[in-house]
Amino acid sequence: MKHPTSRLLHAYWDRLRGERAAPERSEIEPGEIRNLLADSLILEIEPQRRQAVFRLAGTRLCALFGRELRGSPFSELWDRTGGDPADSAWRLVETVTMDTVGVVAGLKGLTASGEIIELELLLLPLRHRGRTQARLLGALSPHCVPAWLGLHPVMRMEVNSLRVLGPAFVPEETKLPSDMPQPANDPLPVRRGHLLVHEGGRL
Repeated sequence: MKHPTSRLLHAYWDRLRGERAAPERSEIEPGEIRNLLADSLILEIEPQRRQAVFRLAGTRLCALFGRELRGSPFSELWDRTGGDPADSAWRLVETVTMDTVGVVAGLKGLTASGEIIELELLLLPLRHRGRTQARLLGALSPHCVPAWLGLHPVMRMEVNSLRVLGPAFVPEETKLPSDMPQPANDPLPVRRGHLLVHEGGRL
């Protein structure tokens, strides 16, 4: 994993799961990963339809594609010129859910205007109400945030590289970098009674 968001999210997920194959969705606490939320996602798996749908998508992720992704099929993000995008997206999802392993992919995003952006995708299994094939936690992060972000939406993505993260995988760096940017989807949390509310959607 090259991107700090991927490494930190994997470290958080790995700490939560302990000796288990995957943590429960209900264990994810947005406040603990607020610096990562802008690039983060949660997918709901629909095995009968061979489909994954966005349950949560961070603000920078939505800006990258120029629209709100919540409720949209994961397959809509993929290149439609090289075959069935639903099949390409499902193969990634199926690897994570069926083998209960993480995957990291190097991607190339392309806009209608011809801009190219290099991205890193991380997908990790989550349990939901005792089922491992129900949710995925992940991040889709640009290696460099372009000036045109939010103006020229990415229309499709292509896979450049793919790696399966086995159970013994240990990331090279899990500490928060000193130059880590502030959360892209703040404002600061709002206190409501005894609760702190962080914007950015519901899990």
